[in-house]
Amino acid sequence: MSKSLERLFNGLVKENPTLVLMLGMCPTLAVTTSAYNGLGMGLTTTAVLAMSNMIISMLRKVIPDKIRIPSFIVIIATFVTVMQLILQAYMPDLYKSLGIYIPLIVVNCIILGRAEAYAYKNPVIPSLFDGIGMGLGFTVSLTLIGMLREFIGGCSFFGKELGWFTPVGIFKMAPGAFFVLALLCAIQNKIKIEGAKRGKDVSKIQSGCNSDCANCALDCEKRIDDIEITQEDIDSTAKINAAAIEKELAAKGGE
Repeated sequence: MSKSLERLFNGLVKENPTLVLMLGMCPTLAVTTSAYNGLGMGLTTTAVLAMSNMIISMLRKVIPDKIRIPSFIVIIATFVTVMQLILQAYMPDLYKSLGIYIPLIVVNCIILGRAEAYAYKNPVIPSLFDGIGMGLGFTVSLTLIGMLREFIGGCSFFGKELGWFTPVGIFKMAPGAFFVLALLCAIQNKIKIEGAKRGKDVSKIQSGCNSDCANCALDCEKRIDDIEITQEDIDSTAKINAAAIEKELAAKGGE
């Protein structure tokens, strides 16, 4: 269970898809005109992420490697369609507000990225919690951005008018999304810098590292140290290099 909790913490804090990895920028900037929209999009994406991760992990030994991406898209599209119909039936106002961005969840880089990087290579339960963690991280980020934009740009909170001050209209417009996102990213960078000053290891933050070196393609120092180079590997490499040199010399001699 500790590994499952680690996946939750990873998605919420260490590798938050929006504020740390800067993924899913299209819905982040487009639908966060209110906290309600941000929360709705985040929870919808979380449901799709969790279920698609679980199914892809269950089928990881069945799905051929050469067609894994089309297979991922079919699985993800199935859950997106289910969520779209649920929203249309039970939350029509939210469905209309999110509009085209609901079907676009199919090609959200967060969902495809977790399917490729984690769910396709790991057991079902950790993959499920990885999807939940990443989805909740996405939800928290979108809701926070929506709250700030709604409060500053409309002086309201989850649709309730407050009337405390004159709203700054630009925060309800497209530039407002960039301003709020930049502010939140600056805050998390400040926290990261302060943590480094106190001696905390922040090297993996914003690196995409999931601490799973066996299934990792990153060319990091830790992974290089973990690779065992045998004498057989050295001899094989030397033979390949020698054959390449002989072939090049023969070609030059023929000229």
